[in-house]
Amino acid sequence: MITGIHSTLSALRAFGDKIGVAAHNVANVETEEFKKQRALLSEEAEQGVRVEIEQVNTPGPLIPSVENNQPVLKEGSNVDLAEEIPAANLARRHYQANLKLLETQDEMVGSLIDILG
Repeated sequence: MITGIHSTLSALRAFGDKIGVAAHNVANVETEEFKKQRALLSEEAEQGVRVEIEQVNTPGPLIPSVENNQPVLKEGSNVDLAEEIPAANLARRHYQANLKLLETQDEMVGSLIDILG
């Protein structure tokens, strides 16, 4: 039962990190030359979840601008809100599911203690 709680806590941390990365990307959608990040989740040896955050170095769109009365092209952020918002919502749902699992495990341990006590 303890390993189940450990893996659930690990998943909560991982999905919290994934939500944080999505929030950081969305917050910088209008920042020039900003490169988005991705949180990659993988299985850890002890029934846990490992999070690796990587930067996505694809170029952003070129945006016309004027500097010193001269037209220039500046690179925009490579964040795509049509990609970030659904990914953040999915991570939020995964977080909620793991939170519910943790609550259920807590109730089971409480019932077991009541039976043994």
